[in-house]
Amino acid sequence: MAPLKPFFTSPTAPRPRRLGRKSAQTRGKILEATLELFAEVGYAAASHVAIAERSGMTRGAMLYHFPTHEDLVAAAVDHIQAARARLFEEAVSSAPHGADRTDHAIDSYWRLLRSPAFVAFAELESAARTDPNLQALLVPAQQAFDRAQVGAHLFDLVQAGAGPRFQASRDLARFALEGLARAHLAYDAEARSERLRAILKRAARMLNRKGGGQDLWED
Repeated sequence: MAPLKPFFTSPTAPRPRRLGRKSAQTRGKILEATLELFAEVGYAAASHVAIAERSGMTRGAMLYHFPTHEDLVAAAVDHIQAARARLFEEAVSSAPHGADRTDHAIDSYWRLLRSPAFVAFAELESAARTDPNLQALLVPAQQAFDRAQVGAHLFDLVQAGAGPRFQASRDLARFALEGLARAHLAYDAEARSERLRAILKRAARMLNRKGGGQDLWED
């Protein structure tokens, strides 16, 4: 797997040092452990100690690369966003020949939303609701993803054009899927989410002028 490149530089992040190969590998290992723990146990529970244990690092090694928790979180946001960007590009380029582009776009984004990188970012967004410093770190990543990934690539797969109607198609699909991914359906979750995604696909086709209103609900 190719090393991840920073997708953006957090406004409060320190200027990165020039790292040797071994040091860069160690740093990457720590950041990947951070991503995994954010996804598995959440932002609050992913302490320096827990991350050191997951990455197999000593506390001294952790402090050398990330002297404070704030340093670690700023670097982790870049790392997680880079992972999301890479996964997104892979999904966009993997559409099978002859596949329905609307179905592929929605199914692909649904899978991405349940991947560790996307779950980790969702955990950060949840924690940022009551943490203005964390929110400040996330804003550039949120804007970059909205403009460079979702806005320009994923729902190109739906073959949506320009204008409010087509923007609504992209927004409906994106935010409905993100809400569904974060929801906790108390019963029959898989079947209910599958039905909702099927309706979402039909709604996207309607907004893209691929179908009529009567196509939203099947008999």
